[in-house]
Amino acid sequence: MKYKIEGTPLPVVICTLEPGESMITERGSMSWMTANINMETTSNGGASKVFGRMFSGEALFQNRYTARNTQGTIAFASSFPGSIKVFDITPNNGMIVQKSGFLASEEGVSLSVHFQKKLSSGFFGGEGFIMQRLSGQGTAFVEIDGHAVEYTLAPGESMIVDTGYLAAMSETCTMEVVTVPGIKNMLFGGEGLFNTVVKGPGRIILQTLPISSVAGSLRPFFPSAK
Repeated sequence: MKYKIEGTPLPVVICTLEPGESMITERGSMSWMTANINMETTSNGGASKVFGRMFSGEALFQNRYTARNTQGTIAFASSFPGSIKVFDITPNNGMIVQKSGFLASEEGVSLSVHFQKKLSSGFFGGEGFIMQRLSGQGTAFVEIDGHAVEYTLAPGESMIVDTGYLAAMSETCTMEVVTVPGIKNMLFGGEGLFNTVVKGPGRIILQTLPISSVAGSLRPFFPSAK
């Protein structure tokens, strides 16, 4: 599989498949393809993976696209202004990505739920933080909201991230959702109630325009439903 990423701020990844090569994606992610690309809807892993994808914000089923007889082209466009990040997934190099961040991948990549159980405060009654895990073998494409900024954390090194700005991290990293310290900071600081602390070793990819922040900024300009 060969690919190129075009366009800004609404990018698209255009993939060229050799005969017999396949890619997987969620429903609705395909933008255009040549006539020799065959689509098949599949559970891709049975009931456990189906429900795992559901809890991580993805569709219950996936679509498999396969080039028949000759070389074929298929494109997957971003659904929000930003960028598309490419990850080379291997058995020893998986990635954890934001909920609904998966765009498409080669068939050898497996998508499952990643449930971060630890919350340092009693808020939410100990409920965890759901993300997606990309494992297996192959190239994967992930949507980033806005511009992507990447850091490499050393063992034990940490970064405090405003909730929503963490787009992806190596599966060797750990994360914890913590409350903003101090009642005054929480109520009047304007930064929300929680932050995410990510600890290395590994890569982290941060995004500059979380869709949740955009939605919050636009909400006052829309009339309330009656």
